[in-house]
Amino acid sequence: MTVLLVAIGAALGAPLRYLTDRAIQARHDTVFPWGTFTVNIAGSAVLGFLTGLPGNGAVSAMLGTGFCGALTTYSTFSYETLRLAQERARFFALANIVASVVAGLGAAYCGLALATALTG
Repeated sequence: MTVLLVAIGAALGAPLRYLTDRAIQARHDTVFPWGTFTVNIAGSAVLGFLTGLPGNGAVSAMLGTGFCGALTTYSTFSYETLRLAQERARFFALANIVASVVAGLGAAYCGLALATALTG
């Protein structure tokens, strides 16, 4: 049953990632990967929020592992960062690394704090 829940969450998260990435990137005329950055930060916030909720294995499997796992993308983040560095856009590559780590951790913390406040 858990595998099915993960698959259902992933089936929702993966297309949302793709559509969000394309919609956001189409609105920015820059080499910075705003679409991937946005889905990774949003996924970090959602996962932080889920972490702060009282434990439910089924919800964690579907939304945490499945949905957030498919919504966020470390491989695309890595690829885009390497591509920026190879294309001599090193400032953007470094900015992507620093901003993604700082904003991702901040978003996870804010999600966790919000869940704690709501359930505390």
